[in-house]
Amino acid sequence: MPLTARPLRPFARSITLVATLTATAVAQPAPPPTARPTAAVESSAGMVVSASAIASQVGRDVLANGGNAVDAAIATGFALAVTYPTAGNIGGGGFMVIRFPDGRATTIDFRERAPAAATSGMFTDSTGAYSSRIHHRSHKAVGVPGTVAGFDLAHQKYGKVSWAKLVDPAARMADTGFMVPTGLAASLGNPRLQEQLSAYPATIAAYYRNGKPYAAGERMVLSDLGNTLTRIRDLRRDGFYKGTTAHLLTAEMRKNGGLITERDLADYVAQERAAVRGTFKGYEIITMPPPSSGGVAMIEMLNILEGVDLKAAGHNSPLYLHWLAESMRRAFRDRAMFLGDPDFTKPPIDKLTSKAYAATLRGTIDPLKASPSSPADVAQGYESDETTHYSVVDKDGLAVSVTYTLEAGYGLGAVVEGAGFLLNNEMGDFNGKPGLTDSTGLIGTSPNLAQPGKRMLSSMTPTIIAKDGKLVAVVGSPGGRTIINTVMQVVLNLTAFDMPAQQAVNAARVHHQWLPNTLTVEREGFEAATLEAVRAKGHVVRVGTQQGTAHSIVIDAKTGKRLGAADPRDRDAGAAGHN
Repeated sequence: MPLTARPLRPFARSITLVATLTATAVAQPAPPPTARPTAAVESSAGMVVSASAIASQVGRDVLANGGNAVDAAIATGFALAVTYPTAGNIGGGGFMVIRFPDGRATTIDFRERAPAAATSGMFTDSTGAYSSRIHHRSHKAVGVPGTVAGFDLAHQKYGKVSWAKLVDPAARMADTGFMVPTGLAASLGNPRLQEQLSAYPATIAAYYRNGKPYAAGERMVLSDLGNTLTRIRDLRRDGFYKGTTAHLLTAEMRKNGGLITERDLADYVAQERAAVRGTFKGYEIITMPPPSSGGVAMIEMLNILEGVDLKAAGHNSPLYLHWLAESMRRAFRDRAMFLGDPDFTKPPIDKLTSKAYAATLRGTIDPLKASPSSPADVAQGYESDETTHYSVVDKDGLAVSVTYTLEAGYGLGAVVEGAGFLLNNEMGDFNGKPGLTDSTGLIGTSPNLAQPGKRMLSSMTPTIIAKDGKLVAVVGSPGGRTIINTVMQVVLNLTAFDMPAQQAVNAARVHHQWLPNTLTVEREGFEAATLEAVRAKGHVVRVGTQQGTAHSIVIDAKTGKRLGAADPRDRDAGAAGHN
């Protein structure tokens, strides 16, 4: 049978079920922040929450038809590659945290890797000067994708139903089309994005109709992507890293000055790594190790804050925001100094996540005034806000937390001609040039310089919370460097303040990252008097827009119900459960 043929498979009906299910707990796409939901979606068995209500439904159907949470996470991830192209992907990479019902945990690292031809000075122009364009907006910015290999590894080790049933819904949806949701239509209709994508004819051909944006409710067909997903469905990882897809990808590289070769693709491996574990006020925090910096940094901050009476300070009070900013300031400095790919560096994880080290750091915080952040200290590198996170829990309590990305929104912006998928620009997460560190955010410290086969440092923080051996919540967020702080604040909302699931996700958030020395707060949710009191402590406060989209699941401690809380900051998001 030709690889392009698509025989009907039982799970393909998940696409049409989006509109026809009546007896299951299914949320509609999340409303805008002005109409934030006050209650989570409930189900007695499985639950999926993601940035795309359509993709959540695909994952939900896998659970309802006998798949486990790992199966549903894989199906949701492939569906997001169709319905959420700003960050859902097969051309990028990310991380998966898994907690089993008996309390064991593991992680899958499918972060992109540098090609074999990568060097620490590869982002410089002919004069040797650092070039932001080369670093972020050229085909040299494309890392070897990891998503397909990561899903393949997770399925081989922990999946339950057949691989084909997990990929087929996405392949069929790409081939037959799906109704464009409101958020995607608005995104693709942005003139600035359209101008950016116009540099890549294959992208315009894929995501625009005769060069014009799709309107919400119109059917988008992605035939080339459907063919690629079919090869993945039928050949597993070899359908991406070898054969037709690999030829198309490497032809794109050769044509545009990229570095990835067929050998780079064939050599890519996803890694299973031990989870980073910490505790906070009796709760167990299970999260991602390096090359994600998020888990280590979050546990460091939680350890600092564990010695503070946060409830007495009051949620989002001036004193609470001060303590948050000061813990963030210190963790982000350590992030820049010590963390990188553990296959190339030896990050001091035990020290950074220890209670004793946190006590030392806590002792350096003045509760009355802000600490300085000097340009002489280590600055942070650029990391795009455009990532996506989703959470899954099945009827048995198996929990999966996944965060993956293309780096910038729509990645590089380039669709591989003939293959239909967007390329990442993740090499931009490596430091720009050895020794190039300044107060604008460039950093040149050695742990995160590009090397052949190296994984770039990330802020992604997929996290699972447990207590007394029982699952409590699955949490994560997109948002570049803000991810770590977003996830930590949702964790604090659930643990230190006992907030209901949806309230914990909806609550206003803040971000500090050492340099620039600024505390950024969301526009909605903070009173002017609160911000003035924070400024009086010496903080530079900037009012931003929104921070992160923390699609989370909380387990009701009394009933055991799964409470799916889609973040209303994401217009197309949705929770989908079954009973």
